[in-house]
Amino acid sequence: MNNRPGNLYVIAAPSGTGKTSLVKAIVNSMPNITVSISHTTRPKRPAESHGVNYYFISETEFHEMISKNEFLEHAIVFDNLYGTSRKWVQETLAKGIDVILEIDWQGAQQIQHLFTDCISIFILPPSLQILAERLLHRNQDSSGVIQQRLADVREATSHIYEFDYVIMNDNFDKAVHDLKTIIEAGRLLQKCQAIQYEKLLAELTHIKNLSAASPEDAEKE
Repeated sequence: MNNRPGNLYVIAAPSGTGKTSLVKAIVNSMPNITVSISHTTRPKRPAESHGVNYYFISETEFHEMISKNEFLEHAIVFDNLYGTSRKWVQETLAKGIDVILEIDWQGAQQIQHLFTDCISIFILPPSLQILAERLLHRNQDSSGVIQQRLADVREATSHIYEFDYVIMNDNFDKAVHDLKTIIEAGRLLQKCQAIQYEKLLAELTHIKNLSAASPEDAEKE
């Protein structure tokens, strides 16, 4: 039975890099891991659902949550507010469930300050041209917003050195494999295994030095 607290994985990337698709693939294919659903003041897109993609709330509600210190992190991204629920993340980690935060570099900085042992991952696009094509083909934003997202790539990518891991999303299957590898490695960290195998470690570290004992001593015992 898993008795360790969950790991916190922070994933950031420029818009259109495919981090949402990668995260969905991970959650659907790996056990004991979930993604945090952010609160946002951004208008809901046609294919999105409240409580599934985001919690869509008003600016007034968002600022009320800020005043009550209900966010672990919050940021303004393309003129909209985004925030991560403090209570939900803490309760989920305490249950031993790994949590993925799919956030921007601003939010990542705040989380890394609060959770110094979080595992941070930055997703890169193959090129600026391919990124622009992806933004155009997904047909979710106006041309003005797309230009704004492309202009933000330089700023977002300049923070890559603040992350533990970097994944190139050129081949989707390979990117999913790389992300799984990072998550599985995180579960094998000493801090996780020491809790998972606490009883075994106590037994092994308190064992008598039987190899140094003579056969006669062993028989006496």
